Amino acid sequence: MRFHFALTLQALWTALCQAAMQHYPAAWGHYDVCKSQVYSDEGLTWDYMACQPEAADMTQYLKVTLDPPNITCGDPPETYCALENPYMCNNECDASTEELAHPPELMFDIEGRNPTTFWQSTSWKKYPKALLVNITLSWNKTIELTDDIVLTFESGRPEQMVLEKSLDYGRTWQPYQFYATDCLDAFTMEPKTVQDLTQHTLLDIICTEDYSRGYVWKYDKTVRFEIKDRFALFAGPRLHNMASLYGQLDTTKNLRDFFTITDLRIRLLRPATGATMVDENNLSRYFYAISDIKVQGRCKCNLHANSCVYDKEKLSCECEHNTTGPDCGRCKRDYHGRAWSAGSYLPIPKGTANICVPNNIGPVTRVCDNELLRCQNGGVCVNNVRCNCPSAYTGLLCEKPRCESELGGCGGPDSGQPPLMPLSSLRLLLLLLLGSALLREASCWPAAL
Repeated sequence: MRFHFALTLQALWTALCQAAMQHYPAAWGHYDVCKSQVYSDEGLTWDYMACQPEAADMTQYLKVTLDPPNITCGDPPETYCALENPYMCNNECDASTEELAHPPELMFDIEGRNPTTFWQSTSWKKYPKALLVNITLSWNKTIELTDDIVLTFESGRPEQMVLEKSLDYGRTWQPYQFYATDCLDAFTMEPKTVQDLTQHTLLDIICTEDYSRGYVWKYDKTVRFEIKDRFALFAGPRLHNMASLYGQLDTTKNLRDFFTITDLRIRLLRPATGATMVDENNLSRYFYAISDIKVQGRCKCNLHANSCVYDKEKLSCECEHNTTGPDCGRCKRDYHGRAWSAGSYLPIPKGTANICVPNNIGPVTRVCDNELLRCQNGGVCVNNVRCNCPSAYTGLLCEKPRCESELGGCGGPDSGQPPLMPLSSLRLLLLLLLGSALLREASCWPAAL
């Protein structure tokens, strides 16, 4: 009995510990449906909603570039020493041997392998000249970050580093965050942490010493850019009040752009040295090595798509709401009845779709605009330009039984044709005007793209 009780207590303690460790929910946000069919006074119609793709591991879709291009170790082969033990020099890098090579793609492979796989730079053999490396991650698509950016180093975390972002495919860059063992010395910035930020200073660029200090590098491998801690300034400590965050993202363009990127750049400025002085007699101890980079996000589709496809090495939104373009950033042809607008998270929880509407092609050529031009016999209005008729009916307003055009006609009461809703003479006149206008408009439209 005591043993069973102990096991129960242990299970409860494990569950509580796991709950405490998960500071934020693993997935957040809704808006996963773009439209749904609903019943209204006019019958079955579409209800449009703001929508966005699910968050995903965006490292599956990136292109990585290193500068300088020959900064990866192994050509020529080189032997490295351990940072914590300058006499342990048994790590070899050889680009011509698969088991000893450390190419850039190993920053994005499956983790958990033994031994750990990682990219590695050449050593600091040109000291005192700085060992500078730029690692650029490009998506050729705007993406929205939804979780922390996490870098895992196998060589000790760098003593100086800058994380940068681009919103214009790498043409211009802005700093996201500075990292250093001494922010004042490295960047003439006062050291801060994300906990020092407020709702009013969230967009401030800070220098942090949290991820660079300490000699026990073997157990402190990660460097973060804290996305969720910044979300929490609006959504609360556990991101339970997402409505508040969505409201801010909806109404504050600078805030929304802060979490949006097309490219990331990791600028490595000084490797870990583990001491105040560099050992010039053993420079093979100093290098960069990264085993993993995590970037969680979603395609930016302006709340007009709930899926994003990767085809021919390119990401693009599968646009809804009569929009088109890689980011659903414009209206489709013949749907410029009003100016394009991004969807809105508000009002919670469905938001506003802001769909593109058809061109206004005349005062009497838009069905469903008034009581006299409603779809008949269970037909459904589609975008105010036509009726989607049940299988038994046809015509502009579903006013004709389909059997009239078949051989033998409708055949009276035994034909199985349900009774028709009678059309008033005024409605019939408007129907004739509608048909004439649509035919005239169709003859003027250019051929579809």
